[in-house]
Amino acid sequence: MNLFDAISANKRNSIILMLSVIFLISLIIAIFSYALGLDEFGLTGGIIFALAYVIINYFYAGSIILSLSSAKPVKKTEYPYLYNLVEGLALAAEIPKPKLYMINEAGMNAFATGRDPKHAVIVVTKGLVENMNRQELEGVIAHEMSHIMNYDIRFMMLSVVLVGLIGMLSEVFLRSLFWGGGRRKGSGNAVLLLIAVVLSILAPIFAIIIRFAISRQREYLADASAARLTRYPPGLASALKKIKAHYKPIKAANSETAPLYIVNPIKKGIAGMFATHPPIEDRIKKLEQM
Repeated sequence: MNLFDAISANKRNSIILMLSVIFLISLIIAIFSYALGLDEFGLTGGIIFALAYVIINYFYAGSIILSLSSAKPVKKTEYPYLYNLVEGLALAAEIPKPKLYMINEAGMNAFATGRDPKHAVIVVTKGLVENMNRQELEGVIAHEMSHIMNYDIRFMMLSVVLVGLIGMLSEVFLRSLFWGGGRRKGSGNAVLLLIAVVLSILAPIFAIIIRFAISRQREYLADASAARLTRYPPGLASALKKIKAHYKPIKAANSETAPLYIVNPIKKGIAGMFATHPPIEDRIKKLEQM
């Protein structure tokens, strides 16, 4: 598979995964509404609540992520070469220059966030800037720039919000059931009620699996796009090798922000459906084959 085929395939797979999350939310709202006897009223109310939740979080999630990550704005006088690198890649990507933030930690990592290219932020750790040579740092910044250019930042932000919504809906249903919601008129279908209970337990798990799958697909896409942007895949491949060889977790990261980073900032060696990132060895191999 060539570079452009890889980008196309990853975009297609990511859209399919996101549609799966939206379908799951719609199914949850419908089943919970009828299981509690709220019928069309509950369905309409649930949809309105879901839309309001998504819209509000969409506009504030970026600021919350920066605050949770203890990221601070970087001054141009402190790291002029880093600013020049970001400006140059933004011109090459034909997007506005993102704001630049830094996490004061020794671990080498980075992520991008924001609603769209006009409201984008690139966050790097101090360890990354101090330990990468120019080509490696360019590869990492290009990877994050690709997340912005490909609107991954919007995609990933929405995935965080939608997964959080599924967890909230499940908790609301279980609490309503505990307080007697299942005895309301129209909720006498024992089979539907049982399905709703099982769904409230399993749906958050499925949602997390889907979200992590989305994250893995977007990392492959960003690697491929970064290689196209810099025209030098070995730069990013060398950066990933260095991060792997000198791995240190990021204390400011948590389970919610972990999928945003270029490599898992919390733990090493997590594999399978619950992995937030593809195997780093696999990413390096794909870059070296480009």
